[in-house]
Amino acid sequence: QVQLVESGGGLVQAGDSLRLSCAASGRAFSGNAMAWFRQAPGREREFVANIRWSDANTYYADSVKGRFTISRDNAKNTMYLQMNNLKPEDTAVYYCAYQGRGGSVWYEDAYTDWGQGTQVTVSS
Repeated sequence: QVQLVESGGGLVQAGDSLRLSCAASGRAFSGNAMAWFRQAPGREREFVANIRWSDANTYYADSVKGRFTISRDNAKNTMYLQMNNLKPEDTAVYYCAYQGRGGSVWYEDAYTDWGQGTQVTVSS
């Protein structure tokens, strides 16, 4: 099992920036790939971004491309999500996830471990 702890959420205004962090630990962590998902009130959880640990290859949802940047620090086993030009529609609980099995990076089935989530609220 991989333990994931998110931090960095908060309340900001439209156009502001935030950086989320996700620290990974546990014997099962082998640096495969990790991702950010988010869930807005009344909506299903959706994919935001994914990063492959070995070569930092990334994937982004169209809704965040150009505004959000996913990155990782190998030495710290920590993943980040830099969110710029935030919009009210970015308001959600953001979850980090560890990709412990094969499959499409876009879907939850590929992820075996999840953090507790951190709230991001963007006011207009």
